[in-house]
Amino acid sequence: MIEYVVLAGAAAGTAWLMRRKHLRRQAGAPVPGIPCMARCPAGSGRWRSGRVYADQGAARWVPGRGEPVALTGARATGVRAPSVKEGISINPGSRIVTCAFAEDAEDAEDGDSGGGGGMEIAVMPLDLRELLAALPETPPASLPEPLADEPPGAEPR
Repeated sequence: MIEYVVLAGAAAGTAWLMRRKHLRRQAGAPVPGIPCMARCPAGSGRWRSGRVYADQGAARWVPGRGEPVALTGARATGVRAPSVKEGISINPGSRIVTCAFAEDAEDAEDGDSGGGGGMEIAVMPLDLRELLAALPETPPASLPEPLADEPPGAEPR
């Protein structure tokens, strides 16, 4: 019988602590920034968690640890779902935005393959619109000819 009393006391204590924590979170202000995971250069490296801040028109990605990465001159070049392999590291329901920096585009035109590689940012679908508003998109006229002629749902050649 004493076990039931101890179990009821433990359940009441747990419920009180959880309610207190919930009320404290509700009283706080919303956390600024867009939660995301990013990897730089695109296609290789580790996914690192952080936040994208887009205040005063200058977007930047701030990782949990390390130096912030300025996204000035970055353009969103594509949005895709993660592959099965990427879905193990990040949430499989997220969307991956591929970004190219202005310096990378200039290097590619000069024939220099210096290896900047751009950046990939994974966000949840509800945050995708906010991220795309922070990063300008590449206009279709600047895409290579074969890609500019294809409809949006077509498979790459």
